[in-house]
Amino acid sequence: MRINGTQFSVSKRQGGVLLSILFAIALWLVLSSPWPPLRPSDARSSRLRSAAEYHNAANFTLSTSAAPSHPDPQHWLARNSHDKYRVDQPSFTLKGMVNRVGRPKAAIISLVRDEELEGMLQSIRQLEAKWNGKYRYPWIFFSESGFGDEFKRRTQEATTSTCHYARIPQHHWEIPSFVSTQRFMNSLEYLSAIGVGKGHLVSYRHMCRWNSGLFYLHPILDDFDFYWRVEPDVHFFCDIDYDVFRFVRDNGIKYGFNMNILDDARSFPSLWSRTRKFIARHPELLHSEADFSWLLDPHANSEYNNCQFFSNFEVGDLRFFRGEKHRKYFEWLDQSGGFFYERYGDAPVHTLSLAMFAKREEMWWFGDIGYQHDINRHCPPAAYAHKCACEPTSLDENFYKLVPYESAQRKPVDSCIRMFLGEQWTKRRASNLTDRGIKQWNAKEEYGGYEMEMWDA
Repeated sequence: MRINGTQFSVSKRQGGVLLSILFAIALWLVLSSPWPPLRPSDARSSRLRSAAEYHNAANFTLSTSAAPSHPDPQHWLARNSHDKYRVDQPSFTLKGMVNRVGRPKAAIISLVRDEELEGMLQSIRQLEAKWNGKYRYPWIFFSESGFGDEFKRRTQEATTSTCHYARIPQHHWEIPSFVSTQRFMNSLEYLSAIGVGKGHLVSYRHMCRWNSGLFYLHPILDDFDFYWRVEPDVHFFCDIDYDVFRFVRDNGIKYGFNMNILDDARSFPSLWSRTRKFIARHPELLHSEADFSWLLDPHANSEYNNCQFFSNFEVGDLRFFRGEKHRKYFEWLDQSGGFFYERYGDAPVHTLSLAMFAKREEMWWFGDIGYQHDINRHCPPAAYAHKCACEPTSLDENFYKLVPYESAQRKPVDSCIRMFLGEQWTKRRASNLTDRGIKQWNAKEEYGGYEMEMWDA
């Protein structure tokens, strides 16, 4: 072979290796190019297709063409599931080389302490067994107090991926100077007295504040674009056969969640009024397709209905949270002292931020992933039994577990996840409607009686 007048000797074996490398690069260019963003006009159909894609369990299928005119998440899943991009093959094989090219810059992150080691190991082992053992994204552990040698050794032994350990800056985990200490102490006593969950814990306020608007500022995340938040003592029940990070990147998804449930309004009584004032002050920051329709209660003067993405499971785009819009919103809330005088949570803060600054189709429900956090559990329908080691839950299973059914707090007519998916999912059978079309309560069905029960076995 001659290059620039110089003669090189290449053996057949070397030539074969060179051809394999060139072929791998060409194959990656064909298969790994990201999809263009979804068209705004397809917002509703995309949400409905996403729900149907996971789960023909209820034998419900939306009519979609075999080859859509433009890519969408369902089409992506059809092409890229069955562990197409797994990287646990040797790197010198063709598939191993191809799948390592063009990977998203992503990490699994966890806020955890040394004393939560056993719970963290459970979470790591389950997610590694169900997914990350095949994809080998790094783990990043955060703590305000640092980690001991045992924590580092045992967590690293639990995964074949690289582990990183980061200490949270002190100024991100202390009461800001603009917060009145006495008023904060009074708040702790009051929320504890009325029974708000973890209302008495100082550390919980710091955690909510850090997760709301500070975690993405840590320099260890500077080289990453996406994250999957995993907490200690959670369960993953299903085999996940696609690269979750490629999925969100290629489909322009800003945020992925597993549960969409009602939160205790006593935790953040001023959050919505403070948010409305922010909107009035900065209308130019709102996305042109911002959609609050599923978050406002038409029967209560369009007040916030307290629905939230349950943020202990979230797959997010760090670039969204680093952006000017979310940062300004967080700073606005932070300056009010609401993380300390009340108990603003990262779940409603993230939910409202996404509603303001992203399109609804840029949020994705990972309903195909079986998951449990404390009393809240989600499991896909019986058709997923070959992938999941859990009993299927109803679509509305977790709606009011944080706010008991008997609570005096006003509840939306429909469950949060149904309102997010769209009106087709909120249609009820005639026997479950009053003359005004409002839900007829009964102890047996609770949130039930819908025409579409796609989670039925």
